[in-house]
Amino acid sequence: MRRTFLRATLVVGANLAASALSFTPAAAHDFRAADLHIGHPWTRAVAPRAPTAAGYMTIRNAGSAPDRLLGAETPQAGKVELHEMSMTDGIMRMRPVPGGIALPPGQEVRLAPGGLHLMLIGPQGGFAQGARVPLTLVFERAGRVEVELAVEAAGARGSGHDGH
Repeated sequence: MRRTFLRATLVVGANLAASALSFTPAAAHDFRAADLHIGHPWTRAVAPRAPTAAGYMTIRNAGSAPDRLLGAETPQAGKVELHEMSMTDGIMRMRPVPGGIALPPGQEVRLAPGGLHLMLIGPQGGFAQGARVPLTLVFERAGRVEVELAVEAAGARGSGHDGH
């Protein structure tokens, strides 16, 4: 009887551990490439005919050499550009970031609403809340990195996963 109980406990424990391991990466929604840590890439839900969508994330360069985000691409939009928003004379302006986004060593760069972000031009078919949008980030040193944008609510002001 004791041997059966022990075996059942081990099987249940192994199944719980396997479940936890398979859940952790999806819950964290983080990506790593070389010295870069890309934390919770996300976008907002948009209607099928929306002209644009935006992508946000944090990128931490844990290395000793600088890197640079040069661009991005996705099969779910016609084009992706690196943009920044800034306030000039009381007017919010958005413009492309020429030359890419610098990623200094030992620092984190936030792509967030109202600041640096990815502009997805011509999103195809809209983005439904809860879906994932495949995205390839292109870095000067780290190369091409595949990530997914988690689609948050249409009016989301920030990801519910800040700090991941």
